[in-house]
This record gives sequence, structure tokens and C-alpha cells, in this order.
Amino acid sequence: MITLKELADLTTSRLVGDANFKISGVNTLDEASVNEASFLANPRYLDSMLKSKAGVICVDKNAELEKNKNYLVSDDASKTFQEIIGFFSKEKKLSGFEAIHKNATVHKSAKIGRNVVILPSSVIDENVHIDDGAFIGSGVYIGPNTSIGKETIIHSNVTIREFSIIKDRVIIQSGAVIGSCGFGYLHQKDGSFKKLEQAGNVIIEDDVEIGANTCIDRARFKSTIIKKGTKIDNLVQIAHNVEIGKNTAIAAQTGIAGSTKVGDFVIMGGQVGVTGHVEIASFVQLATRSGVSKNLKKGRFRGSPAIYLNDYNRQYITYKNLSKTLKKLEEKLSTLEEKTKNL
Repeated sequence: MITLKELADLTTSRLVGDANFKISGVNTLDEASVNEASFLANPRYLDSMLKSKAGVICVDKNAELEKNKNYLVSDDASKTFQEIIGFFSKEKKLSGFEAIHKNATVHKSAKIGRNVVILPSSVIDENVHIDDGAFIGSGVYIGPNTSIGKETIIHSNVTIREFSIIKDRVIIQSGAVIGSCGFGYLHQKDGSFKKLEQAGNVIIEDDVEIGANTCIDRARFKSTIIKKGTKIDNLVQIAHNVEIGKNTAIAAQTGIAGSTKVGDFVIMGGQVGVTGHVEIASFVQLATRSGVSKNLKKGRFRGSPAIYLNDYNRQYITYKNLSKTLKKLEEKLSTLEEKTKNL
């Protein structure tokens, strides 16, 4: 538990209420108990805030405060609440096990840092290096000559193939596959396919998060690279030789084909499809189900093929208006046909 005074100091917020009141967790406005924190980020939920039993509510500076309730006031209520969530998350242990479990298989050549946890049934192969404070869940396979950075968290049933480089504070959710073979074949004259060897690797830089069942293929020669701070959702496919820039966000079921380069601070909605060998500039935003088949400069895009959002909206309005016009013409034509029959 933590006092409101300590929470205010932790989040650099102004406390209105009882400084000694203690909080034990977080919850929604509707579900929060008297010992839980909640937040108001949208005025639409003002009624929920007034009815909430939360022990403290994070609000912005413009919120109207009710008497006899505790508040943490800041410029950004969502950010304040996220910092509180972060505090309580650190209080929770990832596992009841500590250190390297006796049922984990660790190659004698592997180098394991301090305070590393490796759960049962995981396999750490030849010449793997795992740095201080890393957590390896159960059923994880880490292939030869791979390195895992400080405080990186690899959840259960992840596969990390040979020569991968995973840097510091990376989070990889369950079921992800890092360093799988790229989809590369030569189409033979007889119609069969000959596999192209994929001799490169994958590099994942600091503070990247990779969602469950996401696959990132190793490069054919050099490296598939996911740069610092990027967040990748579940069920995303990133092909060989792709380069993803810093602080980019990619939503679920997106697929990015080989040798594409994505800039920094790019946002991709769910089910975006990107063909191979294109470049997407920094700060591009792609709406859900956009299809990218050529290079994109900075801007907001939608549709397949993706076009500028304003152009897409104009075309959509034109289409709607045209549909209405056609319907009116059909009605007039039908009326004329009826009149013709009666002549």
C-alpha cells in the first residue's frame, strides 16, 4: 500500500484530500473500491466520477472537485494514472520462481548475468549471453549466439532463433517468434520452389515491446531491425530485411513485406498491409486496413491503395453523393416508365 502523499510525490501531482490515506491498487471509476485509485480523462464520464467509490481520482486542472473526496490534480490525468499503474505493477512478481530453475536447460558455454530468472522447461543454447536482471519464462527457446539485454522480459513459449540481438528492457509477449526464416524462394522452371538461405539476424533495440504471436523474420544477409522504443501489437508479421524506426506503433494483424523501411514515430492501425521494398517516411499515420504499395511521405493516409486522408474523405463523400443522385435518377426513371405504360 502507498499513502496519497507518497503518490502525489511519485506522480508530481497536487493532492487535494487526506495525505495519510492509503491506496492498494487501481481500477475503473465504476469498479473502484475505497482503497483503489482511478482517473477521469474524458468529461463524458463525469457522472461516473461523481458516483465512484475510488479512494483517489486523478483529474486535470480544469476538473470540478467534489468535497470530501481525494484527488490528484495534474496537467495529464491519464499520465498520472499510468504512473500509479506502473508503481503497482512493479509490486507484482512475474513469477513465484527465483533464479535459474533446475528444470531449465542451460548450455555450459552460456553466460548468465546477475539476478536472472529462468523458469522451467526453457532452453538456453550455445554461446548465449543473458545480461543482468533479465526474466525468461517457461518453455522459451533461445538459440545459439544470441544476446539478451538488461532487464529484458521474455514471456513463456517465445522462440528466439540463432544470432538474434535483443537489447535492454525489451518485452516479448508469449508465442512470439524472433529470427524465423524469411519467406524467400526461387521459382524453378518446373514450377517448384527452391529455398533461399536466410543468413542474417534480427536486432531489437532498447525499450521495444513485441506482442503475442508476432513473427519477425531474420534478414537474408544483414539484419532485420526494430529500433528503440517501438511498440508492436499481437499477430503482426514483419518480414526479412525490414527496418522499423524509433517510437513507431504497429497495431494487430499488420503485415510488412521484405526490405521495407519504416521511419520514426509512424503509427499503423490494425490490418495494414505493406508491400516489399517501399519506404514510409517518419510521422506517417496509416488508418486501419490501409494498403501501401509505394513510397509514402509525411502525412495521414487511408484506403487501399493508401491515399492522403483528406483525399480519401473527399472521394468517400463524392461516392455517397453520387449514390444518392443515382437513386433519385432511378426513381425518376421508374416513374417515367410507369407513365409510359399508361399512355
